[in-house]
Amino acid sequence: MYEPKTKETDESVVEFIEKVESPKKRDDAYRLLQLFTEATGHEAKMWGPSIIGFGAYHYVYKTGHEGDAPLVGFSPRKAKISLYFAPGDTAREELLAKFGKHTTGKACVYINKVDDIDIDVLKELILQSILFLQSQYPEK
Repeated sequence: MYEPKTKETDESVVEFIEKVESPKKRDDAYRLLQLFTEATGHEAKMWGPSIIGFGAYHYVYKTGHEGDAPLVGFSPRKAKISLYFAPGDTAREELLAKFGKHTTGKACVYINKVDDIDIDVLKELILQSILFLQSQYPEK
């Protein structure tokens, strides 16, 4: 049976952030921690070894594959900071147009630093992502 690598752990978010080598990325991680906590109302939890997630939802794909994932999250990676939002949310594109300097992947948005983005748009992206996921995967 498939065992997901990215699942909630009991590891300390602060201890993880303190291990970030770059002082600027570490500062940005603390800023994001505060912003995501305020926007979501959820306590930060470690998901796997390197993702700081907020809230959770249970997904079930048409293939039968299912699991749990954070509603939103981020990871201060060496190259860029990864921001995790809902995959498949088409409303995200409109917000990203006013977000600031970034690149995108399937569910990730990558930034170099927090100063490159519009914080208000980040908060909108967080809330939009949560609303989208809750509409797709309602709690039972």
